[in-house]
Amino acid sequence: MKQRILLVLGLFLTVLTAVAGERIKVACVGNSVTWGLTITDREKNCYPSQLQQMLGNLYEVKNFGHSGATLLSHGHRPYIDQKEYQEALDFKADLVVIHLGLNDTDPRNWPEYSEEFNADYIRLIDSFRQANPKAKIWLCQMTPIFDRHPRFESSTRDWYDQIQRHIRQVAKATGLPLIDLNTPLYSRPDLLADAIHPNAEGAKIIAEAVYGALTGNYGGLAVSPLYTDGMVVQRNKPIVFRGIANTGEAVKVAFNGHTLSALADGAGKWKVSFPKQEAGGPYKAVISTKKQKLTIKDIYVGEVWLCSGQSNMELPVSAVQSREQDLNEAEKQTRLHLFNMSAIYPTTSVSWSVGACDSVNRHQYLRVGPWSNCTRASLSGFSAVAYHFGKKLADSLQVPVGIICNAVGGTTTESWIDRHTLEQHVPSILHDWYHSDFGMKWARERALQNVKLSKNPLQRHPYSPAYMFETGLLPLKGYGINGVIWYQGESNAHNMELHERLFPLLEKSWRSFFHNPELPFYFVQLSSLNRPSWPRFRDSQRRMASKLRNTWMVVTTDLGDSLDVHYTNKQPVGERLALQALNHSYAYKIESEGPVCHSVSVKDDGLELQFTHARSLSAHGNHLIGFEVAGADGVYYPAEAQITSANTVLVKSSSVSRPVSVRYGWQPFTRANLVNEVGLPCSTFQWKIRR
Repeated sequence: MKQRILLVLGLFLTVLTAVAGERIKVACVGNSVTWGLTITDREKNCYPSQLQQMLGNLYEVKNFGHSGATLLSHGHRPYIDQKEYQEALDFKADLVVIHLGLNDTDPRNWPEYSEEFNADYIRLIDSFRQANPKAKIWLCQMTPIFDRHPRFESSTRDWYDQIQRHIRQVAKATGLPLIDLNTPLYSRPDLLADAIHPNAEGAKIIAEAVYGALTGNYGGLAVSPLYTDGMVVQRNKPIVFRGIANTGEAVKVAFNGHTLSALADGAGKWKVSFPKQEAGGPYKAVISTKKQKLTIKDIYVGEVWLCSGQSNMELPVSAVQSREQDLNEAEKQTRLHLFNMSAIYPTTSVSWSVGACDSVNRHQYLRVGPWSNCTRASLSGFSAVAYHFGKKLADSLQVPVGIICNAVGGTTTESWIDRHTLEQHVPSILHDWYHSDFGMKWARERALQNVKLSKNPLQRHPYSPAYMFETGLLPLKGYGINGVIWYQGESNAHNMELHERLFPLLEKSWRSFFHNPELPFYFVQLSSLNRPSWPRFRDSQRRMASKLRNTWMVVTTDLGDSLDVHYTNKQPVGERLALQALNHSYAYKIESEGPVCHSVSVKDDGLELQFTHARSLSAHGNHLIGFEVAGADGVYYPAEAQITSANTVLVKSSSVSRPVSVRYGWQPFTRANLVNEVGLPCSTFQWKIRR
């Protein structure tokens, strides 16, 4: 709070200087990013020049960047040894912006002299204070270094993160404000052709961040697109309102009979948090500053869920078997509220325009909301799986339920994982994804077809690593949800082993993003379809669900279409997901799993299988099918299967005298039909025994 007040006071005094007839001097101190290396028409388009245009004639902005300069005085090219440093001191700036550290990641520098970094930085700061004791100084969190940098994995990635921490430490120790130049560019690798130097558009993004910090002008009061009339906030958790205002502005939020206030910080951010409360509504929130006021009506407190994935989650109500009944009953779902984030440019077999490709790079890919009541019009284009999930929750819980859906057809698992997680755990997946074996051939070819007309060699696509996280998750930052339902995998089924690495990373990524290490995930196992890799992939999904924390799966092999990946019987999918959520997230004493094999033993010339979640097993049809057995040679043969007790199945084959393994539902399109007493199907599985 004290730092904000001092910052605002300092800005006020600086403006007084300009009113007195003197231009406010701004020194941009830094390395090649400040200087403008690789930028076409550098003198006009480097960030200090663009900053000058934004600030206007009351300011005089000077570029004191030097390519290759290090902050470290024992570095290979110390900034303090360059002529630009002395020129910057002689300028006696009123405002000083320092962006150094990138070149300190060089192996000639950080391994040898990292212990000197803080002291060297503080001496640099003191030198500008001595040159002008009234100077206001900002330190910058460094612009990104991307995975294409030649030393990224060998050293740069880790040393870069260490230096960012040191910069924050120095800022705190010296009481100086930070300008975050990393976040605005971290989702725009397309603007840094050599992985380290922004182009003119990237320099503009830097200039905008610096402009906001220097002037405190962030365009006035604004909130996230999630804060609209009809919004649902999570019950029994703090109710948070957040947004942007000009630095130092007092923001008041009146909600449900209580008023809280906050001051916008140096980055223009503000946040207030009301105590948690039970389900209820509708309420009203009034968010105001001295000059502006926003009113949000019909706010409900209830349950909020995120529904995500690819086309089978995206498939709208208007395209499924139950559409007539669903649409006719839409107005009756008064507790259900929808927030749709649908794709503007479908990833069908077309080439997007150059303008569309540019919009994709700018993350202008999804329509974001607003919240709407469940009506025939709002439901028609909304996810059928998400609708039936939300409907069953609302009917069972009898509270308002908000469903956010951001699914996009064809998207890969890696596209939904944040960049930093990928950089730390599978950085190679970021390297030229369009032409690597990491991406499924179909997905890579479709992506290349969509972006064929783009002239940008670093063109982004929704299927590419980190893109959907940056486009579909970042708009949800700070919004409370109770859990996730997920239906994806078709675009990763070619590589089960890779998916077994990626899916846990996705959970890790999202749990970190939503600040909830126990965030539950309920996902849909791939259905039946004539694609050879699917049985192994389904079994992999089953095994992951059994091992991963707070993760549960629903089986859909009985619902698939042998020729169409987009089977249209989606009502049972949403309802099965809701059963799992009601059981595990809301402690309903119900059966939400199909039969699960938990032991296999040899019996006579066959195998006896014991199942849990099976008070009474049965065949959905005339007789039990879908089982196969194999001997020591590993060759499987169809097996006769017989239910011998409430939870036991005996399997045998005349072709295998001494079976050692059994599998079930292993055909890509399977008619396997084992169900339990509530009609839930058994998953594809494989079991080997030791003799």
